[in-house]
Amino acid sequence: MNLRREMGFYEKYIKRLIDIGCSLCALICFSWLFVIIGIAVKIKLGSPIIFKQPRPGIVDADTGNEKIFMMYKFRTMTDERDADGNLLPDEVRLTSFGAWLRSTSLDEIPELFNILNGTMSLIGPRPQLVRDMVFMSEGQRMRHTARPGLSGLAQVNGRNAISWDEKLQFDLQYIKDISCIKDLKIILKTISKAFIKREGITEEDMATAEDYGDFLLRVGRIDKNEYDRKQELARNLLEENMN
Repeated sequence: MNLRREMGFYEKYIKRLIDIGCSLCALICFSWLFVIIGIAVKIKLGSPIIFKQPRPGIVDADTGNEKIFMMYKFRTMTDERDADGNLLPDEVRLTSFGAWLRSTSLDEIPELFNILNGTMSLIGPRPQLVRDMVFMSEGQRMRHTARPGLSGLAQVNGRNAISWDEKLQFDLQYIKDISCIKDLKIILKTISKAFIKREGITEEDMATAEDYGDFLLRVGRIDKNEYDRKQELARNLLEENMN
């Protein structure tokens, strides 16, 4: 698979400068909040306070494939396990404090470091899981030709309350015309939805969003054989990038 897209002047030269300036300012201005939340997470959920997870990032210009990067968040779940040592379901491990962090989007503050190091942008398609990426079509994976964002067009149009089809369509709509004005509008809408209206990220009756592969299997777009094959592909990709 070879994913390529021509970038405009703003996206190619200006957007990264804005990302660096804004993330630096935010880290300086809200360092006190970072410390307070970190202490609260340590007390209520334990260590480590930062949750790290590999996500597919922007497409590598040399290979034409997505770069896998480590995304940072404040942890929102415990490490509770069953008698066999397996982690309990997400809805059990997600505490009320963790749910509050998610509803306010405060768990995403550490992603400012991702923006600063260039693996993410302020605005762009939200980085999904590797096990979501492998189920996307080549057309849908064009979303990865833009740097993944802290927020994006899908997040200000329903976040996880919208379907996977709508979410991916918003991402593809965004990359068709990336501009400073549109990014600014998304930033303002994000502030309103996350911090004023306090809209959550969870779907109805679900502690966390449904994986794309699970969605496709549930609605009958793929069979169990294809589901298992692509889940194995995701595991192999993760192992390759962790070595």
